[in-house]
Amino acid sequence: MPSFVGRIPGFILKVVLGLFAALFAISLLVAALIVFIVLLLKSLITGRRPAASMVFGRFQRFSSQGGWPGRATREGQPKPNQKLNAGDVVDVEVREVRDNQRRP
Repeated sequence: MPSFVGRIPGFILKVVLGLFAALFAISLLVAALIVFIVLLLKSLITGRRPAASMVFGRFQRFSSQGGWPGRATREGQPKPNQKLNAGDVVDVEVREVRDNQRRP
């Protein structure tokens, strides 16, 4: 019988810690819901889209194009934002442009 009596405090401790963990998780969910509602109301009042939706919109736009800008694509395919005649090289002389007028 002593082993059964010794297990009771351990079981009670596990139950109490489980309840605290569940309470903590529920409070985090409630806090996230409150923040979401506040940001939604703010976006409705100001007329601007929430920043999170803009970020995910950019992600969807770039993923539909086949990758992020600047990322190498398959050989022979131009990048989504690359001009078709971007292989032309223009050679120019470098010169310094000076402002002859004095600034106040």
